[in-house]
Amino acid sequence: MTAPETGSPDGLSHPKGKASHRYRAFAVHVFTASGATIAFLALTAAIEQKMGLAFAWLGLALLVDGIDGTFARAWAVQKYAPQLSGDVLDLVVDYVTYVFVPAVILLMSGLYPHWLLALQGAIIVLSAALYFASNTMKTNDYWFRGFPAVWNLVVFLILVFQPPAIATTIAVILLALAQASNFTFVHPVRVKMLRPLTLTLLGVWVVAAVIAIIEDMKVDPITQWVLGLIAVYFLALGLLRRENP
Repeated sequence: MTAPETGSPDGLSHPKGKASHRYRAFAVHVFTASGATIAFLALTAAIEQKMGLAFAWLGLALLVDGIDGTFARAWAVQKYAPQLSGDVLDLVVDYVTYVFVPAVILLMSGLYPHWLLALQGAIIVLSAALYFASNTMKTNDYWFRGFPAVWNLVVFLILVFQPPAIATTIAVILLALAQASNFTFVHPVRVKMLRPLTLTLLGVWVVAAVIAIIEDMKVDPITQWVLGLIAVYFLALGLLRRENP
């Protein structure tokens, strides 16, 4: 058998450059993967029915997801640590933090009969798995095509407002179907339309969400109104979009 012409015993192509560059690039992958560990801690909190703590962990995971790309670009991860796919790793962690753990939080919330919560969770994890496999989830101008499977935010709002079971079930079904639709949802950072207002309201929403977590999801009416109205704003932005997908 002819030996691989890669110059390395394992047959893989290893990047050239300082060892410190390679270690630093690999550390970014580890940082991204830490989101899965954080998701596990959120899962343990949900099992113990500490919902405020569970969402606090998911908030930390959201922070990791928001900044790891900056490190990856700054430290040339694709060049110095190509053996791992940052895109695949990011999708794996996102599915756990945005979809699977929130579905378990909903199941453990006890808001409705267990069988109904299990059904809602099953719809969430199945539909989102199909969405994450989509090759067309983003438009050219950075909007999401279809509901972007941010079930962590949906479940958070369900626990904040605790709507009737029928309302939650209908919402879960409609949002699951919306993942396969052409309706566009805003990316709050990258979309240019109304960006200053969107970022400002996003900041207010985050503050209100922190208050809800501190209150252990027993949310005061003012915080409920803030969370609800800003959520409606983000949902309605897709109706104002004029660019072609």
